[in-house]
Amino acid sequence: EVQVVESGGGLVQAGGSLRLSCKASGVRIGDYAIGWFRQSPGKEPEGVSCISSLGGIAYYVDSVKGRFTISRDSAKNTVYLQMNSLKPDDTAVYYCATDPDDRGCSGYGSYEYEYNLWGLGTQVTVSS
Repeated sequence: EVQVVESGGGLVQAGGSLRLSCKASGVRIGDYAIGWFRQSPGKEPEGVSCISSLGGIAYYVDSVKGRFTISRDSAKNTVYLQMNSLKPDDTAVYYCATDPDDRGCSGYGSYEYEYNLWGLGTQVTVSS
């Protein structure tokens, strides 16, 4: 079965850290651009970070720059999102998604419409 599954979410105090994982099965994650998106109640989905298939491009939304790091482990078929110095505003459901055409990730943004395989998400809650 072709799918991506997120894990690693949880409840953490402000200033803490979490590492999210996006594990792929049925696809080689190194062949795709991978995006992390988040959505909190009442807000539009937001592209948090992405990495191109060759890893030459990594994008971060301004609100997470310097705090979040995206990385890929092709041997484990997994992409990670290391989240440090978490803030209550980071509270959301985090989703990962794959982009087979490698058009969804640029230095200027992560384009939701280019991603066609989505996970079910993992909840991140940051308490103040």
